[in-house]
Amino acid sequence: MNYRKLGNSEMKISEVSFGCMSLKEDLDINEKLIHLAFDKGINYFDTADLYQNGQNEVMLGSAVKDFRDKVIIGTKVGNQMREDDTGWDWNPSKKYILKSVEESLRRLQTDYIDLYQLHGGTIDDPIDETIDAFEILKKEGKIRYYGISSIRPNVIREYVKRSNISSVMMQYSLLDRRPEESCLHLLEENNIGVLTRGSIAKGLLAGKPSTDYLDYTASEVKKVIDLVKNLSNNKRSMCQTAIQFVLKNSYVTSAVIGIRTKEQLLDCIEISNNKLLSNQELIQLSNSIKPNLYINHR
Repeated sequence: MNYRKLGNSEMKISEVSFGCMSLKEDLDINEKLIHLAFDKGINYFDTADLYQNGQNEVMLGSAVKDFRDKVIIGTKVGNQMREDDTGWDWNPSKKYILKSVEESLRRLQTDYIDLYQLHGGTIDDPIDETIDAFEILKKEGKIRYYGISSIRPNVIREYVKRSNISSVMMQYSLLDRRPEESCLHLLEENNIGVLTRGSIAKGLLAGKPSTDYLDYTASEVKKVIDLVKNLSNNKRSMCQTAIQFVLKNSYVTSAVIGIRTKEQLLDCIEISNNKLLSNQELIQLSNSIKPNLYINHR
């Protein structure tokens, strides 16, 4: 496994990391999967207080408690569950963040969070108040670093300008290259790490049948799928090709992959060992479809 430094932080995280959101509710299976991931070199585990209404954090905290100091935990805040469990409301207030961190610490069975992320964000948020909450938590030692999870360029620009974020998590794949337009360059210039999600585009780049995706038609998607399949051949799996495309971008620190099974895990961790994409293959993939652009929140 290769490791990359996360932006302006002192943390080196595995280039493939474990997204816990996809895990089912079988604690025994999840624990074995997380332990195997750790044994194979994955050291960053990403969760959120929203996932399974907090139980995802409980599960992760229990699974890593015996080697907590050897892993990097990222969780998220900002979506407040309603008391009647009918959904959640957006709440990036300082008061809510300072309250929520205590609950996440308790569920994770730890006294610090390595990377605390705002789980979304709008341009109308009280951004300075939100930043102040994260800075307080950092000074108190309850979090080591903070970042945001957002695909909105206007929001990302404000946090780059006004805060000390260490990372931005964003959707990025061969079928979603919107971050290439401006965000990736901006983040690199400011030494802010990039965590990607959706790198296999809901499984389309790992073998699922073609369908419409974002503003691409099913026929356009099929053209890309066929190329990924052809370039993979006997050299690597389709999933590995898709994730290697993301990791070939020097701006990207780690691809956060939602892992459900042992087979998926073993496939992902072989990315660094199998034949890497050549520059020619990368160009072929890049030219296989016209990159999409952000329409809203520019």
